[in-house]
Amino acid sequence: MKVMPDNFLWGASHSAYQYEGAAQEDGKKLSQMDVNNYNTGFSDASVASDGYHRFREDIALMKECGFTAHRFSFSWSRVFPDGVGNVNPEGIQFYDEFIDELLKNGIEPLPTLYHYDMPMALVDKYGGWIDRQSVDDFTAYAKFMINRYKDKIKHWITVNEQSIIVEFWTKKNYIPEEYLQNPQIKYQINHHMNLAQAKACKLVHELVKDGKAGAAIGYSPIYGLDSSPKNMLAMLNAEDLKNHFFLDIYFKGQYPKGAMSYLKEKNIAPTILEGDMDVIKEGYSDFLGVNYYASKCVKYPDESLTEIIDAKSNLSGKKGDMGAYELMPDFYQYLKNPRAETNDWDWTVDPTGMEYLLRDIYQRYEIPMIITENGYGAHDVLTEDERVHDDYRIDYWKTHLKSVYCAMELGVEVFGFLPWSFVDVLSTSNGYNKRYGMVYVNREDKELLDLKRIKKDSFYWYQNVIKTRGACLFEE
Repeated sequence: MKVMPDNFLWGASHSAYQYEGAAQEDGKKLSQMDVNNYNTGFSDASVASDGYHRFREDIALMKECGFTAHRFSFSWSRVFPDGVGNVNPEGIQFYDEFIDELLKNGIEPLPTLYHYDMPMALVDKYGGWIDRQSVDDFTAYAKFMINRYKDKIKHWITVNEQSIIVEFWTKKNYIPEEYLQNPQIKYQINHHMNLAQAKACKLVHELVKDGKAGAAIGYSPIYGLDSSPKNMLAMLNAEDLKNHFFLDIYFKGQYPKGAMSYLKEKNIAPTILEGDMDVIKEGYSDFLGVNYYASKCVKYPDESLTEIIDAKSNLSGKKGDMGAYELMPDFYQYLKNPRAETNDWDWTVDPTGMEYLLRDIYQRYEIPMIITENGYGAHDVLTEDERVHDDYRIDYWKTHLKSVYCAMELGVEVFGFLPWSFVDVLSTSNGYNKRYGMVYVNREDKELLDLKRIKKDSFYWYQNVIKTRGACLFEE
């Protein structure tokens, strides 16, 4: 029988600003994502899914589903409203109770220290991650949190999706206007995050008995449009800058030479001070969290397109979603894959990509991985009898889980599946118009309604997957 190992972790994921709400309640102050999500035409993070008040109800549903683990994130500005200084007692009490409730229900907590939500106080003070002071302030925050929960939590996720933060740097950060036309800033932000995450990893190794630390990467396998030599070269270029640029830091303690040479040529490489790379090497990662939604496709840049598109605007990160092209002059150009299916938001649906990336990463680094995000955003419809028939989401997860199993059969170490998300959460770009959860939250973008939790068809399906340890995936 095809089954996952006994100790395989089953659960789901959410982030603080997309789930908790209570954005300025009980001493919490705003984060940059609270501000970025305000007045977008969709719902904001002020209430979100109201997890701050309803987490016990949600954890009871997790237990009913059979969860053995749950990934969440701490809100830095809930614990330290000003980013530094005094701890907010109500904020830390919330996380005390949240973690204890998970443990009481037999669910292992896997916290993320940073999921986009830099305290706005530090953005106002010095520009957030743009300034090196952010490294010290994050380290102080991380040390407090790790010390607080070192006896209850063994797996620590440091930073979420640095690759996405770089690619969409004006959406995942609050960037002061004077920096918006300077694309070097996004690589400087990334370098400061690399220092911060390395220091957090080192703290876990020093403070937590048998503690393990690692980042969660937003990862897309990249295919060449065809097998022509130029397009295969573009694929290699994109892999170097979009994937290896981040993972080589975590597991080799260095930036890939090809990507850095390109960034230096374009005058957008980060400033690296003496001793920085030693800090990064010391803060090695034990595992990798993989956030996978869609693969990408590239071709070698078209000269006529290079003339049409303002490269500086393209480098600024203002281009849109997964389906839009991105151009890195003389390096690669994203485009829609003509051989792949897409969803309502033009994101590629590619379960084969899951096996491809797991095998590719493991071959390069030989490190254990856990799926920390994987999901299908859709316009879910609540029927009159309060049901949500999300067969499309079930099919998405079923095919992706099969790919995880195939990779494991070939020797890849994967120790858990924590898809996005358990309850519906605030979508960064699309509010509650775009839903990911296996539990429906009864609210709309403009109306809170009663926020009732309603189990979707995918909840019952996932419950059976966990119960059978994945064996039901292979039933005809």
